[in-house]
Amino acid sequence: MYDQPRANPPRTAMTFEQMLERVRYEGAYPTRERAAESVRNVLAALGRQITADERVDLARRLPVEAARTLTAQIPDTEQLTGWGFVKDLAARTGTTAATARWDTGAVLTVVSQLAGPDLLARILKQLPGGYALLFGQAELQQPQHAA
Repeated sequence: MYDQPRANPPRTAMTFEQMLERVRYEGAYPTRERAAESVRNVLAALGRQITADERVDLARRLPVEAARTLTAQIPDTEQLTGWGFVKDLAARTGTTAATARWDTGAVLTVVSQLAGPDLLARILKQLPGGYALLFGQAELQQPQHAA
């Protein structure tokens, strides 16, 4: 008998070291260690927000070390808005909201590149408002129709 053809497992587009270098560049961080700290903090926070297939699919596209950080978190029962995400990150890391927003943008811009447009659209659809800008995307709103 012949085995059924199997799809190759998805491979990440970059190594963890390459991811850190991209985040370091995006965030203009002075050291790789500072970039790594931002990656850990932001991915842990994101892991508390996304669930279901989107969580699994994103983990598959991240380097293994980043995927572990994302999936080690238990999703919160209540999702935060984009601004709430930044404020929560600032409180957990003991930084200012401005620093947390900077870190979030640097990390999630790279994550959006790894995710690709289709998965990113699914993730943004699952999350409350305000996340598109954090991922470096335009926040498009649907027109409201009067009933």
